[in-house]
Amino acid sequence: MIEVKINDNELSQAASAGADTFLQLIIDKTRAAIGGELTAENMPLMSSKQITLIGYATLREEVMDGGFVQLIHNGYGPFFFHNPFDAAVRDWGLLELCRLMRRAKKQYLRHREVIEKEMTDEEFMALYETMQVFDDFDDDFVTNEEQWTDTVAHFVDEHLEEFITIEG
Repeated sequence: MIEVKINDNELSQAASAGADTFLQLIIDKTRAAIGGELTAENMPLMSSKQITLIGYATLREEVMDGGFVQLIHNGYGPFFFHNPFDAAVRDWGLLELCRLMRRAKKQYLRHREVIEKEMTDEEFMALYETMQVFDDFDDDFVTNEEQWTDTVAHFVDEHLEEFITIEG
């Protein structure tokens, strides 16, 4: 497991500021420890829980910004739909997110070639009209994001030693 060090005072301050701040601190420090983002090179250095956490953060950022179409177009489809991310979040208590990812996978497999191809910004924006099949997935994610993020924060807190090393 890649070592993610966080000062005890910094962690305490983040925790007292709320679950979102606490979780974001751990995400930011983990990303810093791996050079910014998940890659084929750094994933073997990480624990499965660290990978799932950074995966969730990426999923949340992409879907909240531009939906599943953006997530897939930006190249994240294989990570989320060809790996056991859905099972990992289920194990964290996110059964509905697991179900959402499995439903989205069916549409990803059906439409990935169109969404993943190189295109202009104008062509990309037009995808939102032709790929409305993803709209319900986007809405479901946005509706549940706050609850899911809170569940992730609690899971991380309950398994803190599997994510970070606390420094005095």
